[in-house]
Amino acid sequence: MVSDPAQSGPEGAAALAHSGVIRVRGADAASFLHGQLTNDFSLLGLDEARLAAYCSPKGRMLASFVACKHAHDEIRLVCRAELLPTTLKRLRMFVLRAKAQLDDAGAELALLGLAGASAQAALPAEAGSMRPWRRIDVDGADLLRLPDAAGLPRWLWIGAPAHAAALANALPALPLDAWDWLEVRSGIAPVVAATVEAFVPQMLNYELVGGVNFQKGCYPGQEVVARSQYRGTLKRRTVLLHAEAPALRAGQEVWWSGDAAQPSGLVAFAAPSPQGGHDALVEMKLAALDDGRLHLGAADGPELAQRPLPYALPRENAAA
Repeated sequence: MVSDPAQSGPEGAAALAHSGVIRVRGADAASFLHGQLTNDFSLLGLDEARLAAYCSPKGRMLASFVACKHAHDEIRLVCRAELLPTTLKRLRMFVLRAKAQLDDAGAELALLGLAGASAQAALPAEAGSMRPWRRIDVDGADLLRLPDAAGLPRWLWIGAPAHAAALANALPALPLDAWDWLEVRSGIAPVVAATVEAFVPQMLNYELVGGVNFQKGCYPGQEVVARSQYRGTLKRRTVLLHAEAPALRAGQEVWWSGDAAQPSGLVAFAAPSPQGGHDALVEMKLAALDDGRLHLGAADGPELAQRPLPYALPRENAAA
């Protein structure tokens, strides 16, 4: 493994134009989502946020969400905008008799990614003491504490466009690529168009970062997800890789020198690094992580360097 150079990460406010909001309202909003997503929504409090996946019956991820309860009868789901129309349509198909109304709230709600000391200084004092996956109300907007990335605190802000513009104007502009790099460095890959149905949640380490609840009831794909967890069938994990020269993008294949006949991994999410090159979260065969070399695109493609994730992978699975 190549050691990670010291990072001085970007900070400020990023307008998250590549993401959107599905709003779920009604008396059954929480119970409906509880039966559709991988995390527990029946116990979701107004002071909490959730990471969750939406899976096919085969347990493959169709979308991923950062979610919060805005009010007792309203939950907001943030996902990639390119997946929102299809995901919204599919979720609506299963509402049936539930008292839940789903809509695209993109015209009414803006999204900001906030990072670093300058962002913290512009937020209420309590924002600095928030733990990851907590929520507070800030003048009617949702402020969600996200896991740190590259040593920087991060928040997701969901609120009225005018309020978003005022907050963004008071902070250094954070380019969208820089925010995506922080997402990569957080170790949590969102599902994007190029990776729909490519992974079960554990392949993206979602159960390691609080995105899967194994005590809750059924949801689409639950049996497959649970079987992968408890029967030791999981042989793939997501790692952090770096490429010096070529641009990395979701959907690219990664090859391992120990098996030149077929690809051993798939780029889940990538972004340019402020220090040069690209960083990516790459889903890989566990067997490829301990020795040999990793290459982009082909067995003789550009070499990739492994860098540490901000959390530990379970090593008891590494020999599978």
